[in-house]
Amino acid sequence: MERTNEKEASRQLCERAYRLFDEFRSAYRQEWLRLENNERIYRGDHWYDVPVTDENEPRPVTPIIQSTVENVSADLMDQAPEVYIRPEGAADEHIAKVVEALIRRNHDVSGYTVEYQKLVHDLLVGGYCVQEVGYDPALNNGLGGAFIRHVDDRSILFDPLCDDMQEGRAVFKLSLRTREWIKDRFPLKYPEMGDDPYVASDAPADDILRGDRRNSVLLLEYWWKTPTERDGVFAVHMALIAGGVVLADSREFKPQGYFAHGMYPFVLTPLYMRKGSPLGFGIVDLFEKQQRYADKLDQIVLKNAFMASHNKLLITEASGFDEEDLKDWSKEVHRGESLNGVTWFSTPPLPAYLMTYIQRIREDIKEESGANDSSRGNFRQGVTAASAIQALQVASTKRARMATAQLYEAFRQAVRMEIEVEREFNFFYRPVTIVENGQEKEERFDSALLTRWDRSVAGMPIEFLISVKAAKQDPFSASAQNELIVQLLQAGAIDPKRAVELMSFEGRDQVLKNMKNNE
Repeated sequence: MERTNEKEASRQLCERAYRLFDEFRSAYRQEWLRLENNERIYRGDHWYDVPVTDENEPRPVTPIIQSTVENVSADLMDQAPEVYIRPEGAADEHIAKVVEALIRRNHDVSGYTVEYQKLVHDLLVGGYCVQEVGYDPALNNGLGGAFIRHVDDRSILFDPLCDDMQEGRAVFKLSLRTREWIKDRFPLKYPEMGDDPYVASDAPADDILRGDRRNSVLLLEYWWKTPTERDGVFAVHMALIAGGVVLADSREFKPQGYFAHGMYPFVLTPLYMRKGSPLGFGIVDLFEKQQRYADKLDQIVLKNAFMASHNKLLITEASGFDEEDLKDWSKEVHRGESLNGVTWFSTPPLPAYLMTYIQRIREDIKEESGANDSSRGNFRQGVTAASAIQALQVASTKRARMATAQLYEAFRQAVRMEIEVEREFNFFYRPVTIVENGQEKEERFDSALLTRWDRSVAGMPIEFLISVKAAKQDPFSASAQNELIVQLLQAGAIDPKRAVELMSFEGRDQVLKNMKNNE
């Protein structure tokens, strides 16, 4: 009887998930087409949806948007985030250093720099990026660890009725898996699987979900929330579904909720906001029309150039000249009746303002998107001081700085969620290295460190203040800072040792070590 009830509950869960997924999928069809179009524009395939009217017509492509995205992306990569964790009170300063070292090690082991690069691409091209926070028991040589990973924007669906994804009815994460992959990981559930409802012959037309998938199955990662006994607090659950069968249900081993924090383990970051939606618009959405107009004008110019390179000869019957005879350029003498019937017809040149307009469109895209000359390191002659270069760059990269601020805030939210995951899932001692009083020191992290054991507040979780800064200063900022430190040193405001400590250059630690030995 109990087994029958479990099967019925599993069947109802599967039906509810597929019914909700169909609703989300219908709302996301146009969104998927938009993302696909943006990727095509980014790759330079600007003419893919323009019908061919003349097989010989030129189809020029000047990758203004692609260049713009890459330049803004370079600015964002120069500002890759690094976490700084401070305690709420002085008594927790040592614990904050241990947690900071632990989180930084997680990011190093899981390769967050590569994940950040993917996030930047999705943000600029697609208009939003998604980060997932979870726990991987295989990290750190099997000791486990929390992670922050990139989620492809075409593989995740949020509730289309909510502008806050945390308030949504569910979140779906999609992936394609072979039946062999599912059989190896879920051998007990595999025999119950049927046909993939999104590849069967009677499935609704959907090229994105169907395509050439003869041996693959759509695997749904279904996240949903249920209310708890506490008002306003929800428990989040997750189920893996494929082939009409629930392969795994998190409630079997964590009925109180997959994560104690009760949130969907995703952080969504839009670039340019959309009203009524948690998603956003990207650079391609804003400048696609200008790009297409620029390409069309280039096409007009090239067609005019091709026509001008083949001047036409107009001959009347009264001229007495033979057409084939005039085509033979090897002859020196042609016989006819009258030159008045022979006229060269040349293609008139395009107006000069058209060329200026074409260049203006390209410059407008670069200027308005934030990929102008100053942001790319091209300065007027005579600008050599690092402080002046930095000032020009700061003034010219407002859009990049806006995107950086959005990514930093999303990263801060993800790190806070990552600390909660470590607090809940960590079971093993893990060694970390911290720096105290200028000396490296090895410590051990244990989730018990994150709980206060004082008699007055025993069992209370320790909270931290999280801030984000660039992991590496760009060369111009570092040079400007070094110039300022030298000026302070010359004015006698600081001593040489303190000056070296404040400066940023390669080999600074070795210089400090040599100065200490000389003392």
